[in-house]
Amino acid sequence: MAKQNKDNVPLRGALSDFIQKNKLQHGIDKVNAREAWVNLMGNGVNNYTTAIELRNETLYVSLSSSVLREELSLGKSKIVQMLNEEIGKDLVKKIILR
Repeated sequence: MAKQNKDNVPLRGALSDFIQKNKLQHGIDKVNAREAWVNLMGNGVNNYTTAIELRNETLYVSLSSSVLREELSLGKSKIVQMLNEEIGKDLVKKIILR
């Protein structure tokens, strides 16, 4: 049975401890990166997005439109900045559009 702590602990602190103990931060970062892409890019881009994956601070985005891929490649640095602002931390360093 788990050890019970009789002190009052804020929920944020308890969740933070749980995430650290169970090594879940990497998975949460992946989900946050996907959600940030969906929120920032809107329906127009998301209709052509087939896959989003975060690996080692690089966001890999698969697009079904070569025209859109070329258009987005012109603003990669701005997209990285906007994604990191949406996530709330410096998580994405590079974007690769496929």
